[in-house]
Amino acid sequence: MNVRRSAVWLWEARGHGVPAGDHGRFEPSRREAAIRKLALVVVTAAACHAAPAEPPAAEQLRVDHTADAIEFAIIGDFGKAGPAEADVAAMVHGWTPELILTTGDNNYDDGAASTIDENIGQYYHDFIAPYRGQYGEGARENRFFPALGNHDWRTPDLRPYTDYFALPGNERYYTVSWGPVDVFVVDSDSHEPDGNAVDSVQAKWLQGALAAADGPWKLVLMHHPPYSSGDHGSSTGMRWPYAQWGATAVIAGHDHHYERIEPPDGGGVLYFVNGLGGNPERYAVGNPVAGSAVRYNDDHGAMKVYADAQGIRFEFITRKGEVVDSVTRKR
Repeated sequence: MNVRRSAVWLWEARGHGVPAGDHGRFEPSRREAAIRKLALVVVTAAACHAAPAEPPAAEQLRVDHTADAIEFAIIGDFGKAGPAEADVAAMVHGWTPELILTTGDNNYDDGAASTIDENIGQYYHDFIAPYRGQYGEGARENRFFPALGNHDWRTPDLRPYTDYFALPGNERYYTVSWGPVDVFVVDSDSHEPDGNAVDSVQAKWLQGALAAADGPWKLVLMHHPPYSSGDHGSSTGMRWPYAQWGATAVIAGHDHHYERIEPPDGGGVLYFVNGLGGNPERYAVGNPVAGSAVRYNDDHGAMKVYADAQGIRFEFITRKGEVVDSVTRKR
């Protein structure tokens, strides 16, 4: 992990068996060694998760495209260069989507600047703008919109992430409007400076943004799933009142499987876990949560979404072309 290795070692000789006046070199006890180690961990953690810089409000980007219909891809937990990610990326390119959204963990393992282009640009550079990496030409306008995951948060200030992308809003959570679809990318990580609780600044932003959007389909993307039958399980703190606020669907990752959930208390909102985008480690699926309709972890894949003014269709397709799930909502 790339961190600022600044540690403060605080100790006091008095009370630890050090002769009075002898505050120089000494052999530390196990307790003193533990205190020093704890200080290093605390300060290192603070350096890892210092508040990231964000563009001034007047300079924040907006994405608002007019279109009668749109087809796009959603990938999750994908950013680990290798055959699985390459296969999923090749399939996604074959769909010729208008844009690509992600559910986080874009850059394993530690969100480092040294790996971000290999893990992302190698496969998706032609959707990224401006693109300054080494794998070819970028897009004329940005069509790649990631959500932050816990692995992306493992570097100080999110600098590799914010330096690599030019994203709307404050770049951690933001809105993308494209034809009949309004997308709301949320930062579900506990290190989000504006919070991830239902009464946080970020949640209030989402409530207002959903209310202001006038499109027929409103999708909320994040990393930690409000409902999941997978290894990590449900992130219950992210069960915000999405139905009350007007959302159509909530799509997350974190657990490395695919799942569609229609929870009894979900108010008709569709919930998805979409975490098979490329990390070679696929997670086991446990006892299904209430409302779990489809669960899959046999292979990697991605979601393909088609929307127009009359309806929206969500599919999960494996890298071999198998359609595992398809669900449609009509107005």
